Amino acid sequence: MKTTKALNAKKTEAREFQTRASGIFFTVKDVLYEGKSKFQRIEIIRNEDYGRVLLLDGLVQTTERDEFYYHEMLVHPAMAAHPRPARVLIIGGGDGGALREVLKHPVKKAWLVEIDGQVIEACREHFPWLRKTLKDGRAELVVADGNVFIDKVRETFDVIIVDSSDPVGPSTILHQESFYRKLKSKLNPGGIIAAQAGSLMLHLDSHARKSVFLKKIFRHSPLYLGPVPTYPVGMWCYNFLSDKVNPADVRTLYVPDGLRYFNPDIYRAAFALPNFLADKLAKAKAK
Repeated sequence: MKTTKALNAKKTEAREFQTRASGIFFTVKDVLYEGKSKFQRIEIIRNEDYGRVLLLDGLVQTTERDEFYYHEMLVHPAMAAHPRPARVLIIGGGDGGALREVLKHPVKKAWLVEIDGQVIEACREHFPWLRKTLKDGRAELVVADGNVFIDKVRETFDVIIVDSSDPVGPSTILHQESFYRKLKSKLNPGGIIAAQAGSLMLHLDSHARKSVFLKKIFRHSPLYLGPVPTYPVGMWCYNFLSDKVNPADVRTLYVPDGLRYFNPDIYRAAFALPNFLADKLAKAKAK
């Protein structure tokens, strides 16, 4: 790891192009970490408005100021809809935000499986919640490829959270039909999978393609939405997948105290889709 002083001398701004013609930028107050693993380039900067910001290959993964939107909406719809989520698997999410949210529920054990150990070590040093979370006796950290882990693991799970990156590089397999079929084989009866699915506006074709094969695998496979201010176009999509639990039929939600965004009203509203997305999914299913 290079020193902050040396890095500051050459880096005053971080930019992510979210399309060819638009994106987001952060002025850099400090560069806290810069390194390259065998999978990706890792940077942690400090911005005056957003605090610490994690970037992988130049793409924003999490910021201190707005990460709760993403992590609460990724984790709590599935966890709150399941009556007794005792054993939980998280694939990806080396920053630890998803694991932190899972452990707010009375689970017995939660596995965090992250392919890039260097991401974990960088985040352990610079995001305090990860250090605290990994000290919880219910948490087990596994540095491994999530796709390979699923092939080898003998345990089954009540809830599986897929906190993957976009479908490029080592995360490509985590967006494919074969992977979701393997995930289903590791679900306990009544189990639920929640997975990040991408931008509402920028990934419409991906949502349509995935909706076709997810419908074949799961009885219930709706998309739901939540805002993430620093993610492309500000509104994010997630998959809710289960053979038994239809989120529209859930009457009792188990919501932990102290959440900043998620609540029962947000849960119900999240499954209401805008017309352009609903139409895109309907046409894809009709093919």
